[in-house]
Amino acid sequence: MDVNCGSYLQKYTKSAILQKKLPESQVDRALHNLFAIRMRLGLFNGNPLHNPFGNIRTDQICSPEHQILALEAARNGIVLLKNHAKLLPLPKSAMSLAVIGPNAKYPQTLVGNYAGPPCESTTPLQALQSYVKDTVYHQGCDTVSCSSIAIDEAVDIAKRAHFVVLIMGLDQTQEREALDRVDLLLPGRQQELITSVAKSAKKPVVLVLLSGGPIDVSFTKDDPKIGAILWAGYPGQGGGIALAEIIFGDHNPGGRLPGTWYPQDYTKVPMTDMRMRPDSFSDYPGRTYRFYEGDKVFEFGYGLSYSKYSYKFTHVSRKNLYLNHSSSLHTTRSWDSVGYKLVSELGTQVCDENKFKVGVGVKNDGEMSGKHPVLLFARQGKVGDGRVKKQLIGFQSVVLSGGERSEIEFEVSPCEDLSRANEYGVMVMDEGRHFLVVGDDKLPVTIII
Repeated sequence: MDVNCGSYLQKYTKSAILQKKLPESQVDRALHNLFAIRMRLGLFNGNPLHNPFGNIRTDQICSPEHQILALEAARNGIVLLKNHAKLLPLPKSAMSLAVIGPNAKYPQTLVGNYAGPPCESTTPLQALQSYVKDTVYHQGCDTVSCSSIAIDEAVDIAKRAHFVVLIMGLDQTQEREALDRVDLLLPGRQQELITSVAKSAKKPVVLVLLSGGPIDVSFTKDDPKIGAILWAGYPGQGGGIALAEIIFGDHNPGGRLPGTWYPQDYTKVPMTDMRMRPDSFSDYPGRTYRFYEGDKVFEFGYGLSYSKYSYKFTHVSRKNLYLNHSSSLHTTRSWDSVGYKLVSELGTQVCDENKFKVGVGVKNDGEMSGKHPVLLFARQGKVGDGRVKKQLIGFQSVVLSGGERSEIEFEVSPCEDLSRANEYGVMVMDEGRHFLVVGDDKLPVTIII
């Protein structure tokens, strides 16, 4: 560790050194890492105001190029979690729209923690109003905590509108620095408001969720009256416009979830137990998409689009990887008789020689053009002994028009991408068959030791 954002190291480091519990060289290493790059950047070259970035004006920060980038980032990050019966995109000819929810009209909610003042603020409500003139808004809840709800008024508005968009989720009163959530459910009576409005609406509703982390919205998945779900995270100043563009079809969503969405029961797993791997003897489910074996609300990397995409491996530069060049390298066997070699003993030359390239053909089978992230996973043919279920080893985005096909290429480094940490925390390479996986297609690769 190089830096602790709290006061722990400030209070106790000197005492630890004096008691010989911490070598001073570790402090020197941390300081070197912290300051070396800053020195290379010239941050200590005289008066900081005279540095190239020492006197940046607001018009430079808020240049058209930067604002376009903020909007593009919001577009790319929004994840379509559900689109039953192709409810989205909504028709631009919609006669009336009801927007309900406490996160619809507060621009500060969009930017989350650690954000400078936005250059421009367009709320989701304002952006949706630009598409449908007859838009009626009701907050629904008193605040995001939703201790009090106005169900009758919200239901009445929903009944009269052609379409309904609910903008719910979390904000900085629920999660921020030094304020962690203790459960995964929507706050207060939000679920009650959502289901009541959905039940009364003429057509299935669109649910938009703002949050920095996962939410257990299992109740929405099989409810046909909740037709579409969009998760926007905290998308920044361009989030309101990006949401409206996606809802009305001016942008094809392509975002993927950056983490697993666990059910509420997962909060029973003690925070003090940070083992990654599951343990059947203690009913411990494990952590992260690589090991977790329990139920999921939505899995890591999940995300829908208005287009369907198909994948196929097209070529691989080598399918057999030989790590037995030197007889001096010792081969060890795990408890399940799988031979392995230590990555640290293979050396840079062997690792570099076994790098290979793999091609993936991607086709947009829909009619709408879109930017699509292609995720490349690796998994081992042999399970058990703490091996991962799968592991993301690469991703690329490709822009395809409807019906268009393209090919992308990944470089795979076996020593990094096909290795694993054994029970001692040492990186090893297992012999035998491994698989590269993209979508439903898989490609076998064999390691020979």
